[in-house]
Amino acid sequence: MSVTAQDVSVRLAGQMILHDLNFEVPEGAMVGLLGPNGSGKSTLLRTLWHALAPSAGAVLVDGDDVAGLSTRELARRIGVLMQDDGTDPRYTVREVVETGRLPHRSLLGADDSPGDPVGAALAEAGVAEFVGRRIDTLSGGQRQRVLAARTLAQATPVVLLDEPTNHLDLAAQLELLELFRRRGGTVIAALHDLNLAAAYCNRLHLLDRGRLVASGPPEQVLTPELIGRVFGVAAAITTNPLTGTRAVHIGSRPT
Repeated sequence: MSVTAQDVSVRLAGQMILHDLNFEVPEGAMVGLLGPNGSGKSTLLRTLWHALAPSAGAVLVDGDDVAGLSTRELARRIGVLMQDDGTDPRYTVREVVETGRLPHRSLLGADDSPGDPVGAALAEAGVAEFVGRRIDTLSGGQRQRVLAARTLAQATPVVLLDEPTNHLDLAAQLELLELFRRRGGTVIAALHDLNLAAAYCNRLHLLDRGRLVASGPPEQVLTPELIGRVFGVAAAITTNPLTGTRAVHIGSRPT
């Protein structure tokens, strides 16, 4: 499914956070949202899945305005992995992942999906060994992988990721992004790491103070000029010899 922002603006507590954003994410793309802290990445993600209503404009999923979709239908189309998700710390790992199947259950609670989607998601995210443990007994990285498993179990055509590699070690960061790239569908991920964005995303949107300042493939967006202007650092670009993708090197600007 495609995701489209049409003239989207968001005002919170009297302050304009997002300004007239226009873009389309085609079906099957993996798109990175980049920008410094406070640029509006998380606000944009929350607006895309209608946790926040835009002050102006509209968000469309597969051509339908999300404001007109029921909560159940929206949860069948969009899966979300957010930084602060409010998961009950008393839940076991399996109970957390099972909540991803709620949109697919009948009024009587039956899930007619073939096989064991919860078990498959636990295995795919590498957390099956923790299935009986409470979520509050896990490390930050283990918890993040459990939340990823819940998103996988939801089996939606669109997935939104808000800083998904937080709390993960280097190998786990690569594994998680590869996991969502491999599953297919449309993925929109807010990322801090420019090199991870270059390696895994086929298109990037660069935000600065709530405005979309650049959009395109990594070679068009990750330039020394744009990085310097938006992030306030000196930047140089080379090619990563292991991946063949752009490698961003940053340093302090000369004083």
